[in-house]
Amino acid sequence: MSSSSPLPSVLLVGCGKMGNAMLEGWLKHGLKPSVVLDRHDHALPSPHHHARTVADIPADFTPDIVIVAVKPQKADAILEELGQRFPTPVLLSVMAGRSIESLTKTYKKANPSANPTVVRAMPNTPCAIGAGITGLYAEAGTTAEQKDQCDALLRSVGETVWVEQENLIDAVTAVSGSGPAYIFLLAELMEKAGIEQGLPPETARKLARRTIFGAGALLDHSALDASELRIQVTSPGGTTAEALKILMQPDAWPKAVSQAISAAAHRAHELSS
Repeated sequence: MSSSSPLPSVLLVGCGKMGNAMLEGWLKHGLKPSVVLDRHDHALPSPHHHARTVADIPADFTPDIVIVAVKPQKADAILEELGQRFPTPVLLSVMAGRSIESLTKTYKKANPSANPTVVRAMPNTPCAIGAGITGLYAEAGTTAEQKDQCDALLRSVGETVWVEQENLIDAVTAVSGSGPAYIFLLAELMEKAGIEQGLPPETARKLARRTIFGAGALLDHSALDASELRIQVTSPGGTTAEALKILMQPDAWPKAVSQAISAAAHRAHELSS
């Protein structure tokens, strides 16, 4: 799918923070006439349509892709309704902890003849500013065109990576899906430490935020590994070296980050079991 081609038409089920962030990006990139299915009011530009129930979806509308972006625990009822209305869609799930087997089983519950092609995706909240990263996995039998359509949608709000095994979506969830929270925590702690060192709160806040922003931008634009960029900042015997003596102790960041991501991946696996 070329960059000049319009994005495929979608039925977006759920338009909360993540769903709305993606929708805004898609509308900017030429989304084909589509429908948003959500109980809240949404002002959509023509020719897009807002529906509060499946029954409200125009009878002549058949989406290229059905995207499910609701809370996993609230998905079953709507999946069953969708299985009756759209029996053979490309079903793009952005829900954590719902396996392809689980999604397919639920989708077919009210209509055993339904046969969706399921793609799982795990975006993150920077999609709201076009700076997201999404990991995707497609079940066996998904065509190249179907994968390209899903990829085009998620590339319009950031970058994409594909994994070859479904269980690796749990690792994607732990690293990048949950990852923004780790960075926000770092900003929070840096700000707090700056205040402890005597900086005015607003100064500490700005220093912490812009440091993380600038370091992230430099990392994104550099071909060097993160470890090499770290070494470049670290003069022997200097202030950064003193700080890293603390942070790089085996029981400090190396252990804590590894344990945190492992815990998140384990929880994602539990939710999908």
